[in-house]
Amino acid sequence: MAIYTIGDLHLSLKHSKPMDVFGENWTNHEQKIKEDWLSKVTENDLVILPGDFSWEIDLKETDEDFKYINDLPGKKLILKGNHDYWWTTLTGMRKFLKENNFNNIDFLFNNSFEYENYIIAGTRGWSITEENNEKMLRREAIRLELSLQDAANRNYETSTNKEIIAFMHYPPITKADLIHNVEPEFVQIMKKYNVKRCYYAHLHSTSINEAVEGNYFGVDFKLVSSDSLDFKLFRII
Repeated sequence: MAIYTIGDLHLSLKHSKPMDVFGENWTNHEQKIKEDWLSKVTENDLVILPGDFSWEIDLKETDEDFKYINDLPGKKLILKGNHDYWWTTLTGMRKFLKENNFNNIDFLFNNSFEYENYIIAGTRGWSITEENNEKMLRREAIRLELSLQDAANRNYETSTNKEIIAFMHYPPITKADLIHNVEPEFVQIMKKYNVKRCYYAHLHSTSINEAVEGNYFGVDFKLVSSDSLDFKLFRII
């Protein structure tokens, strides 16, 4: 059994929104992802999608995009991204999945997910570099802590010490933080819950060069946006 991840699928199978405007490498990106997925993932594996799953605005319009991943092998866990405008309540989204017989998909939303000897937690996050963003950053910090608290409770209730792995959509740390030796609040919260690994998405094209990857402040960071991975799933376990 394995855990894979890939962010920013940016699906638009019902109302086509070509992604090749962001670079020729995005041409037929859905097919590239599908082919790689089929070559790696089994029904017993877990695939985590950290945000920007579908371009649709309304949840009911996402059916073809959800069918795309539901028909692929493995259990899927989706985190909210900045373009997931279809995102509603956890209850509403799970009801939508049930009504459409999408049986191998779930969501990370102020909660956590247990898989084998690991617990998955996370939140969307927010842009650390934007001005006047304190309110949104604080809200997302609270959501990250809620998710990690849920993960910690799972370990406590079962008297286990499973590794907690964090996922975010926005980068939780920037190169500017490293230059100024600033430990962002997201990272402080991860360390509070003994998180050693964090995977994030969001960065595309030339922005990929701004990604922080490697071990900083005791946490190992990895960018997993789809184009940064050449549209190939990244295995973490």
